[in-house]
Amino acid sequence: MIERFERFSLAISEISRYWHKITADEMKKYGLKGAHSVYLVTLNKYPDGLTAPQLCELCGRDKADVSRAMSIMEEKGLTVKEGVNQRLYGGVFKLTDEGKAAAQYVCERASLAVKLAGDELGEEKRAIFYESLEHITSKLRDISKDGMPQ
Repeated sequence: MIERFERFSLAISEISRYWHKITADEMKKYGLKGAHSVYLVTLNKYPDGLTAPQLCELCGRDKADVSRAMSIMEEKGLTVKEGVNQRLYGGVFKLTDEGKAAAQYVCERASLAVKLAGDELGEEKRAIFYESLEHITSKLRDISKDGMPQ
């Protein structure tokens, strides 16, 4: 059982570390950090824009992180904030044309990285992998919310 835990933990940790390095390298082009990529990709999916609380929920980040990231991305001309209370927590964040181009670039590069990483799996193994990953994620989400059973 310990070997299973160690293999799982190490694999998840390594995937995360390598993914963060790849995103950091790719985001340098825009003067951003790798963590900003999730905001670009998420905002790209919602052309009508998202509020800060929606970004928090969809990106799994806290309000302070969203606020900092959106401020930086606004300064770089990648996002704009529209609507009421633009200086506070109201309003909606949208990608600018430059932001849309950056989001497209990030999506293409991420797809390429995932394709290269799993190029030898084949469709059947890939489908099983993602189904298993989604199952494990769901179960761990429940455990983290409900606590470990006695």
